[in-house]
Amino acid sequence: MEGLEFYVFEDELWCKTTSGKNFIVDESKTELIKYMLEKIRSRYPEAYSALENIYQSSIPNHAYYQYLLMRRFCKCNFCRLDTTEYDVEDVDAEGKFNFEKVECPMRGECQYEGVICMPKFNSKLSSAELRVMEQIYKGKTEQETARELFSSPNTVHQHVKSVYVKLGIHRLADFIQYANKNNLFKN
Repeated sequence: MEGLEFYVFEDELWCKTTSGKNFIVDESKTELIKYMLEKIRSRYPEAYSALENIYQSSIPNHAYYQYLLMRRFCKCNFCRLDTTEYDVEDVDAEGKFNFEKVECPMRGECQYEGVICMPKFNSKLSSAELRVMEQIYKGKTEQETARELFSSPNTVHQHVKSVYVKLGIHRLADFIQYANKNNLFKN
């Protein structure tokens, strides 16, 4: 799939592709909707679950239901039209999401803030593994990480090994690439 830029114009969700196609996103765009929902479901399951709860009354009309899930996620995370050469696409050609802090009248009041908007990536790693790997990502050694987290060096080493196995990687450079690609430690 090519890069995608989502935006809202006259209260409609629009999409602009890298090749220059510009179109309104509605329930007829099934290929796009399925592509986006698969990414959301696998990478942001908490957001996906919240969306399912919000729109459960629309389940009988399945195409519309799926459209509503995708539209809400896009409106909450991407809907500022980026037009300069330095802006990155909302969804790049490899499927990486590049979230934007979207203006929202409910900011600070919405029960789904931090769940649907700016959701946390599901890395399949435990919270302990994430704490260790964040320190390693920041350039700390396993010894420094153990001291920082009040843990034993052996425990830290086991967490690092476990992460490598879970992600199918073999080097720190692979982990850094994974963390960057998935905005793992981006606030």
